[in-house]
Amino acid sequence: MTIHEKNPLYREFYQTQYGRMILGNSLDVLCNYEASSIDLIMTSPPFGLVRQKEYGNVHADGYCDWFRPFAEQFYRILRDTGSLVIDIGGAWNRGVPTRHLYHFKLLIMLCEEYGFHLAEEFYWWNPSKLPTPAEWVTVRRIRVKDAVNMVWWLSKTPWPKASNSRVLQPYSASMLELLEKGYKAKKRPSGHDISEKFSTNNGAAIPPNLIAIPNTESNSFYIRYCQEHGLPVHPARYPAELPEYFIRMLTDKGDLVVDPFGGSCVTGEVCERLERQWQCIELSEEYLKGALGRFKQGVSDKPVSNPQDEKNYYRIPRPGILWNGHEEEHLPLDGGQSRRKR
Repeated sequence: MTIHEKNPLYREFYQTQYGRMILGNSLDVLCNYEASSIDLIMTSPPFGLVRQKEYGNVHADGYCDWFRPFAEQFYRILRDTGSLVIDIGGAWNRGVPTRHLYHFKLLIMLCEEYGFHLAEEFYWWNPSKLPTPAEWVTVRRIRVKDAVNMVWWLSKTPWPKASNSRVLQPYSASMLELLEKGYKAKKRPSGHDISEKFSTNNGAAIPPNLIAIPNTESNSFYIRYCQEHGLPVHPARYPAELPEYFIRMLTDKGDLVVDPFGGSCVTGEVCERLERQWQCIELSEEYLKGALGRFKQGVSDKPVSNPQDEKNYYRIPRPGILWNGHEEEHLPLDGGQSRRKR
């Protein structure tokens, strides 16, 4: 095992074929990991918010200081080939329609103070996100809805192991048409020299760093299990496709993946299915009791999706679709400070 078997500060809560849940404070557990022993830290920590949530969170103003001991341990336990992936949402400053900078400050701190490298930034777009914050978006109409989380992919060295061939996507209709009709190699006005290799059919496309996954889980076995056993459903679960994306791209079978903010153990469920070793650490025993529902029925492969099924695609309209005519309402001179009648 990577950590000491017996420690009064934490204990093993549940074990599966490939991994285990650990009940305790994650810092206590992390301090007992061997140095350079983890291949991937895949996690969604409590966000830095300006309003307290039931699962516990730190105020955005003090977030970086709260995160420092975790950063130190993350860097220590990661292998040189390993990665740290953090899903983190932004926050609005209280009472005003401006954004807090805590998650950007966290990124800069991790890189400049602790030696991490930003391998790439990703944007998780939730197509099902409600138009929030309502006061600024639907009432005063001075902002658009916040529907994107940042996902920082960090590494201990500039060369973590990775392969985008693990996360390819189907070609678009326009690309399929181009492949069928052929493409003339030429230099674009932008200066990019498109070679004849561009017209080679490689079977699939390299994805962008925008990940579209709706967070609409409402009737899963996990939720039903919690309801049947009178257990709280963790309110801040990321969809399984998000950790699966990075676990596939950044690890091999048998590698060790750790989620220090385990919650309902979505990361562990994905790892179990993909045959990665895993450990999820969680402070709340009630959340771990609910997480058992992810494993009680047995973890099976997901059904194979049909790449041609329209349900597997999410479209973003071009901004100008409704820009017809020239009639425009005058912008509020006070920037929306006072509510106006619709």
